[in-house]
Amino acid sequence: MADVSMSFSQDMDDEYEKLIRRMNPPRVVIDNDSCKEATVIRVDSANEYGILLEVVQILTDLDLTITKAYISSDGGWFMDVFNVTDQDGNKVTDEVVLDYIQKSLGPEACFSTSLRSVGVIPSTDSTVIELTGCDRPGLLSELTAVLTHLKCSVLNAEVWTHNTRAAAVMEMTDDLTGSTVSDPERLSRIKSLLRNVLKGSNTPKEAKTVVSQGEVHTDRRLHQMMFEDRDYENGVMVDDDSSNVQDERQRPDVCVDNWLDKDYSVVTVRCKDRPKLLFDTVCTLTDMQYVVFHGSVDTEGTEAFQEYYVRHIDGSPVKSEAEKQRVIQCLEAAIKRRVSEGLKLELCTTDRVGLLSNVTRIFRENSLTVTRAEVKTKGGKAVNTFYVSDASGYSIDAKTIDSIRQTIGKTILKVKNKPKDQQQREKPPSQESPTRFLFGGLFKSKSFVNFGLVRSYS
Repeated sequence: MADVSMSFSQDMDDEYEKLIRRMNPPRVVIDNDSCKEATVIRVDSANEYGILLEVVQILTDLDLTITKAYISSDGGWFMDVFNVTDQDGNKVTDEVVLDYIQKSLGPEACFSTSLRSVGVIPSTDSTVIELTGCDRPGLLSELTAVLTHLKCSVLNAEVWTHNTRAAAVMEMTDDLTGSTVSDPERLSRIKSLLRNVLKGSNTPKEAKTVVSQGEVHTDRRLHQMMFEDRDYENGVMVDDDSSNVQDERQRPDVCVDNWLDKDYSVVTVRCKDRPKLLFDTVCTLTDMQYVVFHGSVDTEGTEAFQEYYVRHIDGSPVKSEAEKQRVIQCLEAAIKRRVSEGLKLELCTTDRVGLLSNVTRIFRENSLTVTRAEVKTKGGKAVNTFYVSDASGYSIDAKTIDSIRQTIGKTILKVKNKPKDQQQREKPPSQESPTRFLFGGLFKSKSFVNFGLVRSYS
């Protein structure tokens, strides 16, 4: 009887929300005239928890850059203004994109409480698996080698690493059928073998492999996975003074203070600007169950400034010093997870079985570790982006990159840019890398199947 009453109550709440929406439909105004540098998008609608993240998510999924924002959602109404540009820094003039914004944010939109309505991976013809574990050199190579051995192909994937932890969302298919992996026993074996790879050694944290049900918004899930994995907690201390100085220089400046007169906590963020920065901070505040009542976002040159007036979902501001430090740590982690450390390599070629495994194996054999990766397959073409660094922490030798490109194909693998703020140490020419010494035999192996590692997990 209690279950029936609860179900009835939820249905009534849903009907009430629908009524409110019909009475107060969202309104979107797109203005390309009032600002010289950007397209101005104004969004007005009935307020509800998570709506700010939903709007920001829609804009960032369109690869739009939010240069300024003014947020106001106190009371029952949500009124936000966003200044946006395309990837080239120009106003948004594409009618298809503008029409999509109107439909996604306007009266036709139906904001989902699951916050997964845009930019999702459909799972009807593929299997989506979520991985969390200990990061180490060669991890992506090991994971893809196991999947290739199990006759699974990775269609799309996003891999993040931060603070010695790694998380990945992979969309894969069965090599034999080209469709989803549906056999429960086979799925269980895939999860078990991948979990063995992710465990690492000398780490108290567990490895997780989860087959996702339904549709998945990759960026949102990666933030949630790493947050649940507590990657924001302090990592291993480094004795090298130069490394510590560099880390402090790149560290975001996050402050939390209480405005007692208004019962708000004021969260300010200053850091280097980059794409999707606003999404990352708003996503984290939402996952920590804080509501943004007012806020402003501004960028000046390469710097970004964000200010939020927040309360916890229970209506209270930040209550203790421990809670304050946790908010700061979590926001710092959210900003740094997507920071692209290392050399950017782009691979574009016809997709084939085992391609990702072969490419990452070549990286591993040349002592390169992947710090971040984005894998996409569309129309039979593989378009992959890798951020790689030397496994031992030295700057990457240009001859190593030339050798890798020669092996893979110089027209297939291209170097896009070297980060200006990367200040890695130059590697002494006569000194062998410690990683090469410890794992030299592993780097020389042709594949994990030949080396016998895959079979040992069975």
